[in-house]
Amino acid sequence: MDRLIDRYMAHLTLERGLAQNSLTSYAMDLATFADFLETNQISALDQVDTVVILAWLVHLEAKGLSPRSRARHLIAVRGFYRFLALENLTRSNPLRLIDIPKAGTRLPRFLSQDQVTALLEMPDRTTHRGLRNAAMLEILYGAGLRVSELVGLKTEQVDLVACFVRLFGKGSRERIVPFGSHARQRTMEWLEWGRPWMLKKNASRYLFVARAGNPMTRQGFWKLLKKYALGAGISIKVSPHTLRHSFATHLLEGGADLRSVQTMLGHADIASTQIYTHVSRQYLVDMHKKYHPRG
Repeated sequence: MDRLIDRYMAHLTLERGLAQNSLTSYAMDLATFADFLETNQISALDQVDTVVILAWLVHLEAKGLSPRSRARHLIAVRGFYRFLALENLTRSNPLRLIDIPKAGTRLPRFLSQDQVTALLEMPDRTTHRGLRNAAMLEILYGAGLRVSELVGLKTEQVDLVACFVRLFGKGSRERIVPFGSHARQRTMEWLEWGRPWMLKKNASRYLFVARAGNPMTRQGFWKLLKKYALGAGISIKVSPHTLRHSFATHLLEGGADLRSVQTMLGHADIASTQIYTHVSRQYLVDMHKKYHPRG
């Protein structure tokens, strides 16, 4: 089973061109599936039937996985078996009759514009690290980045004259995203005063650096964000993705069209972006109630 999973991962890497985060997710989910088979002494592909798949799903539910997480695991294994069939490595597909668990529609959590302003003002810009953190927050919200894109930014990806950032998102798809004057100003302050001090005599291509010129980790930035959110008096749980959701929601509230937001977020399918219309629709209802004479 491990050998077959390795072949499938090579296929996803070389022929499908999946992003590293997606590859890691697939590998972890398939490893969980392989562990379940090994625990239950199932070593041959022809031993895996619909009953085994159902038992595996029950096992995932017993471990406390949500319908959304179980659906992700099932999609990974379904893709694996589709690959095995294409390569003539199996004669049957035990997932043929298995439905994806219904996860329901989960609206993205986002911050109000006042909450975002309070959060962005939290870093102490009299310190070198504060200059970096302020610039990171402004770029994250100003361009709607994923946290992996933020911490992986190279200096050549950011144009401070034209105010845009050049990104390669999921599936290595390129996109150009503009950002505003606040993000430009904070980034210039970081480049002029903070970054040279942090680098000292080291060299680095990364825009936002930590010790010895290394990029900040996603976990490190997450901790900073949680600290700033607490200091700003924000009661809901805030993650880097919360600012990405806020970016999209505030654009739609301001009148941006869905296609433009899709392009800036780097969504291949507009269906991924349409979830934000639920949020903006509620915003319109609230505005109607507040301002319409018959509201």
